[in-house]
Amino acid sequence: MQQIVIIGAGPAGLTAGLELLRRAPDRYAVTILEAGGALGGISRTVVHNGNRMDIGGHRFFSKDARVNAFWESLLPTQGAPALDDRLLHREKAFAPGGPDPERGDRVMLLRDRVSRIYYLGKFFDYPISVKLQTFRNLGLARTMRAGLGYFAACAHKLPETSLENFYINRFGRPLYEMFFEDYTEKLWGRHPSAISADWGAQRVKGLSVAAVLKNALGLDRKARETSLIEQFKYPKFGPGQLWEQAAAEFQARGGRLVQNSRVTALQTENGQLSAVCAEEADGMKTYPADFVLSSMPICALVTALRGIAVPEDVQRAAAGLPYRDFVTVGLLVRRLRPKNETTLRTLGSLIPDCWIYVQDRGVKLGRVQIFNNWSPYMVKDPQNTVFVGLEYFCREGDAFWNTPDAALASGGRDDLVKIGLLDESEPILDSHCERVPKAYPAYFDTYSELPRIRAFLDGFGNLYCIGRNGQHRYNNMDHSMLTAFAAVDGILRDDPDKTAVWSVNTEQVYHESKEDEDA
Repeated sequence: MQQIVIIGAGPAGLTAGLELLRRAPDRYAVTILEAGGALGGISRTVVHNGNRMDIGGHRFFSKDARVNAFWESLLPTQGAPALDDRLLHREKAFAPGGPDPERGDRVMLLRDRVSRIYYLGKFFDYPISVKLQTFRNLGLARTMRAGLGYFAACAHKLPETSLENFYINRFGRPLYEMFFEDYTEKLWGRHPSAISADWGAQRVKGLSVAAVLKNALGLDRKARETSLIEQFKYPKFGPGQLWEQAAAEFQARGGRLVQNSRVTALQTENGQLSAVCAEEADGMKTYPADFVLSSMPICALVTALRGIAVPEDVQRAAAGLPYRDFVTVGLLVRRLRPKNETTLRTLGSLIPDCWIYVQDRGVKLGRVQIFNNWSPYMVKDPQNTVFVGLEYFCREGDAFWNTPDAALASGGRDDLVKIGLLDESEPILDSHCERVPKAYPAYFDTYSELPRIRAFLDGFGNLYCIGRNGQHRYNNMDHSMLTAFAAVDGILRDDPDKTAVWSVNTEQVYHESKEDEDA
């Protein structure tokens, strides 16, 4: 049997491993090496005192039938009401014969998608919608400025040499300054004028004021853009539950999963990878490999190559690839200050948001997750407490990253009070902090030289770079899975061409759009 070594037990690595054993169980011996002790990479679930945190927030929504079928095979869609559905008498399109989340755990929930921007102490739809409440929140003067700015942008397009120009061309300068500039700079630590427009092309494909107007007027039947989806699926206990289920099936099918195994070297022989070396608790281990699928950061992958002279320009470009890291501060409170003024019913009149994007220059806080709204089972007592995740973007090793947990929790509480999401008298019942390195591959510095690195790595016929960090691309979870599917297809066909693997998430139609079934 041929030996396949997969580096990383995130969505890409686990998908690839399980697909190989499902499709060719007698052809390959598959080993997954995971540097840490958790499964799912950034798509993991962290449990603290009975409350759960989703690291980064993960909507299970894809236009790809293969991805949806994979998810469904691991966690079937709910066929009966979840706790909050039942208590609030909410009707949903439950799957006939699907599992009951109140009786079993292996289930995918149907959730309402609510993400809003918090600006001027008010909630705005994300993306901005064309409706009376938006104009009321902005006020007459800002509304006039936004409209004039948009028409000016239509009349005079800027060269898309930066993310700033990308946004201005689609929304106009006033809306860009209100709703994109501050958050983007918080996220990346760079002003949008210094960031490649490629990031915008990856994340907001097709989204613009024109697209919002078409959607509002019912004129766009063919496409529903990224943030216009209204419902998504979500594992009962968060995204990590699905990947733990995938890992369990992978091992049941004979796959070997080694956690706390940090890859330090990749041996080469005759222009191919021949073995993967990893540091583990009981010493260094060597895993012979006929194929290697790597989701480790490209900078680390290039540094780990042995037995071959890596060109200096490739070494320099790989070492310069930038990343953005973040810290999530989980706070358990009794209630949030704002009341639910939407038409969506929620437990305890909790605001219905999954995410809240914080547009306030007075705080470092970038985004707030409300875990109750992802799934009521994420919170130990969802009827009497609220568990929120405060996301701060930073750089690994900087002053914020090294701030003690207690100070992070205290500062997070102060930020919530300052922007009006928490009463000053509200106590913190519990807290937990998670630091996530290399969460976001960034599109500046030596990113423009990525094709050169790719060309070098593709020279190894038995190496496939998969996943977000494996390709240094801001992939969503389904994109990472698609890179794994493409790599497995290539291995099974004995096709050394990596074009399909690298082509995922490069199309011009956004990944969360879905054509009408009868179109």
